[in-house]
Amino acid sequence: MPLAAGIDSSTQSCKVVIRDVDTGALVRQGHATHPPGTEVHPSQWWRALLLAVEGAGGLDDIAAVSIAAQQHGMVCLDDAGEVVRPALLWNDTRSAAAAAELTGELSAETWADAVGSVPNASLTVAKVRWLATHEPEHARRVAAVCLPHDWLTWQLSGAAGLEALMTDRGDASGTGYWSPAENRYRFDLLQRAFGREIAVPTVLDPAGVSGHTDKGAVMAAGTGDNMAAALGLGVDTGDLVISIGTSGVVNAVSDVVTADATGSVNGFADATGRFLPLVCTLNGAPVLTATARMLGVGLEGLSDLALSAPSGADGLVFVPYLEGERTPNLPTASGSLVGLRQRNTTPAHLARAAVEGLLCGLNAGIEALRDVGVGGERIILIGGGARSQAVRQVAPTIFGRPVVVPSVGEYVADGAARQAAWALSGEPMDPALVPSSIEVLEAEGNPGVLEQYAGAVAAVDRSSR
Repeated sequence: MPLAAGIDSSTQSCKVVIRDVDTGALVRQGHATHPPGTEVHPSQWWRALLLAVEGAGGLDDIAAVSIAAQQHGMVCLDDAGEVVRPALLWNDTRSAAAAAELTGELSAETWADAVGSVPNASLTVAKVRWLATHEPEHARRVAAVCLPHDWLTWQLSGAAGLEALMTDRGDASGTGYWSPAENRYRFDLLQRAFGREIAVPTVLDPAGVSGHTDKGAVMAAGTGDNMAAALGLGVDTGDLVISIGTSGVVNAVSDVVTADATGSVNGFADATGRFLPLVCTLNGAPVLTATARMLGVGLEGLSDLALSAPSGADGLVFVPYLEGERTPNLPTASGSLVGLRQRNTTPAHLARAAVEGLLCGLNAGIEALRDVGVGGERIILIGGGARSQAVRQVAPTIFGRPVVVPSVGEYVADGAARQAAWALSGEPMDPALVPSSIEVLEAEGNPGVLEQYAGAVAAVDRSSR
């Protein structure tokens, strides 16, 4: 009974699942939290990983392990492999001006054709430019740049030397200097951003082996969290996955590469050799948490309030740009309430508007994917936000099509476990690991809600640019 460990190092926490390679059965698991913030020293991730592994009973009996982690985070290393400064995370928007500079130096079309994405504050390439511009003393020390999962894999393998840094095509495709279409780094773009050459991890094939643990377990390439979630869910070509976590994500596995010059769709690669075009918003489940806090209720109470109000909240629209926004690219925007009237100034109306605003923003992601020819009719809804009854009930109305809600699970860690098993045996773990659906929610459709949200967003967009 060989065992595979899948590790999910997300923005908020580290989770470990250990599964039977032959059956996919869950054997044990562990969990540890990460500190809050948009800037975190990687040693904090390592500490949490060790605690989560300990909680999962250790790795001594593990045959293979893989680490999936939050995308885009900039980890800078010096010649000795020491961390130069705390990592800037995907949700750190101080690099917005750097992204605009890079786009202006070439063009949105040139960037999209080169690497599948147009620079924004989240992508690593913008953070690299920010570092070179604002912290030249740190920049001078940098010998290599890597991503969170790359660094953690390197640490767990105990490998020495920057040349031992490994990554996969999925996570590499989120840097802004690796081309999914050409399957190679664009060193010219990295040098443009940073001003000189620096080392980057070697990109392995989907089933590649990056090294071994001190107990001899095979280490897979690892990948980004969105790529691992798609693998853990067993997503097929055309399936749309909507994840409501710290961020809001809409993606779909595709057999063809995409290049969207509007910047709405990031043309990423996936963890299997295909592609994962993706739309990301900065504002996911925390929108619900913030609204519940404003109303002095818990998340269940927020859900009950939202479901007691009418569809469309009697004209009240909540544009939930509480942390700025990535899609649309409005890093300095703030949240707005539009359409306040005497009749809709109730807790129930605000709760409903928050749920609808969150889902309308994600629906814009669905439409953006459709504009580049990606996505079918099947929608899979996951993430902490999907646990809200109001979100599940309102989602089909906003999306205008049925929504599948899988059983609750650690999809990212499960995807990492499947990748680990793949590296071990040459074959992905048995599909029995894929969670079964517990709900298929039928669509009703309410285009009026989408129209009033679009009008509110247009007003916010004009005032934020």
